[in-house]
Amino acid sequence: MDPERLIYPLLKHVLLGPAMRVVFLPRVSGLRHVPRTGPVILAANHLAFLDSFVLPLMVPRRVRFLGKHEYFTGPGTPGRAMAAFFRGVGAIAVDRSGGRAALDALDALDTSARVLEGGGVFAIHPEGTRSPDGRLYRGRTGVARLAMRTGAPVLPVAIEGTDRVQPRGRAVPRPGRIGVRIGPPLDFAGRDAGTPRGRAAREVTDEIMRAIRELSGQEYVDDYAPRP
Repeated sequence: MDPERLIYPLLKHVLLGPAMRVVFLPRVSGLRHVPRTGPVILAANHLAFLDSFVLPLMVPRRVRFLGKHEYFTGPGTPGRAMAAFFRGVGAIAVDRSGGRAALDALDALDTSARVLEGGGVFAIHPEGTRSPDGRLYRGRTGVARLAMRTGAPVLPVAIEGTDRVQPRGRAVPRPGRIGVRIGPPLDFAGRDAGTPRGRAAREVTDEIMRAIRELSGQEYVDDYAPRP
């Protein structure tokens, strides 16, 4: 058996999942919108590093997401342990180094599409990076291109409180309540038919961000979030 499939239930149901419920007392709503089978994209706002683990541990299906290549290539026993941890929670390594922005974006899109084409759940933060001030920033179009390419429905997700329990610069989160709100599915299959793909991707992304904003109540900034 794939070792990754052994680590995943251990982390989710025995170790991290129960610990997260005790430490963060999460309020989760909208799980009824998550289909039991078939591909689906979870498009969430991004407030803290902790967000990457909230969805995989709170959603009843296995959730995959992209992770930095460095998380999987550390030296020695600590490096192997970190790699096993990130694989266990659903991260997929993507090498974003080398300055090949266009090729890296295509590689990430292909990797994400394979998860969905296999009937899986893929989580993405359309903002592309953590919000520096708690506001919701303009979404990047990768989520729209993924939805139109695969036909997978998009579930908008609002994560709340993670910026309070893990503010920028804090490695270990402190106890505090967090929340997850999942909205009804959005279907964008065929939206690029008869429309220039770039324009369709922008329109779809903006629609997804509006749905996230309605769930989160965040102030919206029509500009990309600055990368740290």
